[in-house]
Amino acid sequence: MNVIGIETSCDETSVAVISNGKLTSNLISSQHFHVDYGGVVPELSSRAHLQIVVPLLKKALHESKLDIQDIDLVTATAGPGLIGALLVGFTFAKSLAYSLKKNFIPVNHVEGHIFSGFLMEDKPVFPYLCLVVSGGHTLLLIVNSDYDIIKLGSTLDDAVGEAFDKVSKLLGLGYPGGPQIQRIAENQNSDFVDFPVAQCKNEYDFSFSGLKTSVIRFIQKNYGKVENIPADHIPLIAASFQKAAVKALTKNVEKALNNFEIKTLSLVGGVAANKLLRDEFVKLASQFNKKLVIPSLEFCGDNAAMIAYRGLKLFEYLQNFGNKHDYFMNQNAYPNLNGNTFIRSL
Repeated sequence: MNVIGIETSCDETSVAVISNGKLTSNLISSQHFHVDYGGVVPELSSRAHLQIVVPLLKKALHESKLDIQDIDLVTATAGPGLIGALLVGFTFAKSLAYSLKKNFIPVNHVEGHIFSGFLMEDKPVFPYLCLVVSGGHTLLLIVNSDYDIIKLGSTLDDAVGEAFDKVSKLLGLGYPGGPQIQRIAENQNSDFVDFPVAQCKNEYDFSFSGLKTSVIRFIQKNYGKVENIPADHIPLIAASFQKAAVKALTKNVEKALNNFEIKTLSLVGGVAANKLLRDEFVKLASQFNKKLVIPSLEFCGDNAAMIAYRGLKLFEYLQNFGNKHDYFMNQNAYPNLNGNTFIRSL
């Protein structure tokens, strides 16, 4: 079975190939020009996807020593994401499958992240507790199987990655915010400011808009304007913010570890690249004696390998159960790109 995966949900164009269960290519083209605008410009993102997706496909096939006719299954991200960006990869992949008379499976982007740990040599063991953290999503989940995912909590406002981006922009550090804040906060006093961690009605939910507002108010109260912040205080504010953001995530994870029987702890998504967060997960796994799976950096951000892997699993499910599950009932309604999912509420 040779599987093509295509991911274009935001500002990374990615094409991957899984051949006979082995990842043989995972190409990622990042759109670095968005740095000049302080964030992703949807129209420019869509145009860039159009320009690079075909060359990436050709290169991925070449690396995998395959011809286009050797492909058995085509998969692509079907949402959530930027609508224009999604349409490029989704439409291209579906058209490719149609022209080759091959099967096509749409994949929910978040589910791709959830199962990205299975791309590693040491894989998660069900059931596992999974924290999904990115620029658009913050979710705490229990994954009982490939097709049974329970949502414990999610963000009520900003995703944690979005909060990093906004605070980074506020401090004049640039975009993307996560790497900038991590870089400048390294080895700094994170107790410089005691920023608050939100307490939500649902103990597993998250909220980051208040943390962002607290940073703004601290600056206004102590400096008046951002321009008045002493240069040596910016790393201290960044470190204090990062500490609070990570604490907001790990406190809920710790509650879940106390309340649910799981075998593995997993951290996935773009913000999983944050060193402080990864270190805290190592401590939690050790404290609770749980197996820990964090994907390598290549698989933390948006990538087609996770889409190809998840698409293959969904195809196997479809082969066994046909369209008896709701996930597959509305595949012809995908012009809305709603990204059907197995995730259900507790």
